[in-house]
Amino acid sequence: MNRAAAMQRLADGGEVFDLLVVGGGATGLGVAVDAAARGHRVALLERDDFAKGTSSRSTKLVHGGVRYLRQGNVSLVLEALRERGRLARNAPHLVRDLAFVIPNYHWWEGPFYGIGMKVYDRMAGNLGLAPSRHLDRDETVAHIPTIETDGLTGGVIYHDGQFDDARLAVNLAQTAAELGAAVVNHCAVTGLVKEGGLVAGAEARDAETGREFTVRARCVVNATGVFVDELRRRDDAGARPVVAVSQGIHLVLPKRFLPGRAAIMVPKTADGRVLFAVPWHDRVVVGTTDTPLPGASVEPRALDEERAFVLEHACKYLTADPTADDVLSIYAGLRPLVKAGGDGGGTAALSRDHTILIGESGLLTVTGGKWTTYRKMAEDVVDQAETVAGLASRACRTHDLRIHGWAGPQETAAMAGAAGGAGAGGERWLGVYGADAAAVEALAEGDASLGERLHPALPYRRCEVVWHARREMARTVEDVLARRTRALLLDARASIEAAPAVARLLAAELGRDEAWVAAQVSAYTELARGYVFTDPASRAGGRSGR
Repeated sequence: MNRAAAMQRLADGGEVFDLLVVGGGATGLGVAVDAAARGHRVALLERDDFAKGTSSRSTKLVHGGVRYLRQGNVSLVLEALRERGRLARNAPHLVRDLAFVIPNYHWWEGPFYGIGMKVYDRMAGNLGLAPSRHLDRDETVAHIPTIETDGLTGGVIYHDGQFDDARLAVNLAQTAAELGAAVVNHCAVTGLVKEGGLVAGAEARDAETGREFTVRARCVVNATGVFVDELRRRDDAGARPVVAVSQGIHLVLPKRFLPGRAAIMVPKTADGRVLFAVPWHDRVVVGTTDTPLPGASVEPRALDEERAFVLEHACKYLTADPTADDVLSIYAGLRPLVKAGGDGGGTAALSRDHTILIGESGLLTVTGGKWTTYRKMAEDVVDQAETVAGLASRACRTHDLRIHGWAGPQETAAMAGAAGGAGAGGERWLGVYGADAAAVEALAEGDASLGERLHPALPYRRCEVVWHARREMARTVEDVLARRTRALLLDARASIEAAPAVARLLAAELGRDEAWVAAQVSAYTELARGYVFTDPASRAGGRSGR
């Protein structure tokens, strides 16, 4: 991806695009890929960075949604299971099979959850990963060595997918660009352009230069996640809100708290929520919550009660009780849930399906959904956009479209082995680059200093930062440490210490001065401090009954 070339194409104003996508999260990027793959002229503007919001703050799962099956939402589960299989085929360098164990502490849980997971298997059909089965007590402990054994009777094991959300977003942006789309980050839409009462494009401002320009398009797609109502109100001041914001938080712990290869899934905690403890990049991600919020923010923060809830439940199901001092990072994400018939009730009961709205001006808004079904959401949006804009109707091509970086399982395994395996960070740092891994490695081979680690507690090397700047449109220290790498989530304190080195590497690539370096380090440090678990009220931890 070349930001300068894409920006010039957009700012010139001579091209009328078929689709202008506003928002560079999972949904917007999916729409850009789908439309470009069909041969439409596509532009995408992202106010901050790709996956800056919700799309980089997930539980890191590509899954059918076991809890939705329990709620009776069969159609959503069927769709998600199909899309899970497609994504595993289209991005095997980022998606892998992960075993989940549901621990049983009551006699009825084994048959109850066992039957449910067999239904889940059947629904997946030939896109299934592996069959579920019952585990006795010893087998459960063998899969989860640190599981709480007091009262444990056995477990049920099933399989779902795991991925790196922000890395997939970057690869989707690259895919869209390779298909001919003009994709740009750090460029905000400041207003809509109308002709005869119909939306005909948008006004935009480049955050780096302050340059303002107009992008003309036959259809504008509002894919701004939890912020869709803001753009809808710019189109129609009287538009009623369609999104209810729900917050989910996650704690990141050292691998010693879940040293095996399997994850823990608790279908129903004391207050009815689902809890996951998932091994990810040699860490453990524990969450999540479902907390209604009055509005959206760019940098959401975990509430005190959310921190206490997740930490308390981690203590309930792990033999070693984690404390606040063990938490390497804490992050929060906002779900754009679709309101249905009013504002009453909690967010847990609101729709997880995606919704497409078409305003009187032709503004097309898409919201809701989840990462797993991003491709199907995009297909539905582009189908509608073709009708709204009077575009030629063309068949969707993304069912089997390989995403940038595609590498088969054998190639990915070979790359991980060449880098020294997961223990040395090899599986992470080479595996997630897929087909680009050799080129990233070549940077270090050409300059030995680029082979050095950014920080002893992080698995990343200096050559990656250079790659991010040259090929992945990284423009800030946050872009690198939060999303191109996942340093902010793996160890927030260590990422702060790595920030000066990242800033200098970026400055050399982007032609920035020392004042820019200082400003970047300061801005990143302030942001990352919000990911450090410092709540003294949660330090009590402690184990209590299930």
